[in-house]
Amino acid sequence: MAGVAVRSFASRYGLGLMSRSTSTSLPSSINAVKLGNQAFSANFSRSFCENPSDRKYAKSHEWVKVSGDIGTVGITKHAAELLGDIVYVDLPEVGSSMTATESFAAIESVKAASDIYAPVSGTVVEVNSALADTPETINSDAFEAGWIAKVQLSNPADTDELLDSKAYAAEIEE
Repeated sequence: MAGVAVRSFASRYGLGLMSRSTSTSLPSSINAVKLGNQAFSANFSRSFCENPSDRKYAKSHEWVKVSGDIGTVGITKHAAELLGDIVYVDLPEVGSSMTATESFAAIESVKAASDIYAPVSGTVVEVNSALADTPETINSDAFEAGWIAKVQLSNPADTDELLDSKAYAAEIEE
């Protein structure tokens, strides 16, 4: 009966149920649903993960939230999911310069290491030093507590080249 309920929920919300397993354990993932002792894998649409509309997004999966002349920068939930469990973040130094589209930090996960590219240009005024001890915060809260750096913008027009939340959602759907 649990399978019917999940299939009904999945079809009602367009989640496209893909497979059923009798395993009693699943890795914690947005792509897993467990009811009783039945485990189900579903193919959730990436647009199901909301990208906040108060930010601008780079095609390279970074975001910036601008308040006055300060931009808070991080990576998207989509990027964090692709990386898997994040184990280290190489933060930029306060006072260092960032140039839009150039690497300003790095991130390591159990799957890969990757550069983080600046969505905007400016001077780093603050870093999220809590990520040194808890880099996995990016996995659990990429859009709030998982921010990487705050930047004094040198060219606010850089944001004109970035995507809004709907355009970014369409980009990652492709």
